[in-house]
Amino acid sequence: MSEITYLFNIIILALWLMLPAYIANPTAVVFGGGTPIDFGKNWRDGRRILGDGKTFRGLIGGTACGIIIGLLQRQISQVGDILITPSLIAIVTLSFGALFGDIVKSFFKRRLGFARGAKLPLIDQLDFVIGAWVLTYAFDPQWFTQSFEPLIIITVLILTPVLHRVTNIIGYYIKLKKEPW
Repeated sequence: MSEITYLFNIIILALWLMLPAYIANPTAVVFGGGTPIDFGKNWRDGRRILGDGKTFRGLIGGTACGIIIGLLQRQISQVGDILITPSLIAIVTLSFGALFGDIVKSFFKRRLGFARGAKLPLIDQLDFVIGAWVLTYAFDPQWFTQSFEPLIIITVLILTPVLHRVTNIIGYYIKLKKEPW
């Protein structure tokens, strides 16, 4: 196998493994709106706990879309037997964990005085990855460690900021996001 073929296979596997998280994160924006998760409440520092951008509809809609994609992955991988089959626990934790990571980041951005939509380079692009990984490792460590070997982790950390930027630009131009970042 040539080095290019090997690299291509690693990229495909990294994208495949992260697909529930990669789908949950942007579809939360599509389904968002409505009641904020923090119910409009402020933290003891006087700032909003999370802000209006984190809503129950986004959390539920994004998580559901990630889970649906994960269930489709299970069907595809069992037929093709080529790619890693995600466990049911991993499907849920990758999907919900992606949004949980984004929520945690928003909490800390509010504490640091960042306004909604303000840039926080790399953190904005990787928060959902870290959330997905932490939850998946916590609830399904065996599947996580078998699936996310070091080269896959490095590939995800390199690819995700690029993919995140592209999807945010698309979301901005189709008027789903107020900022292209």
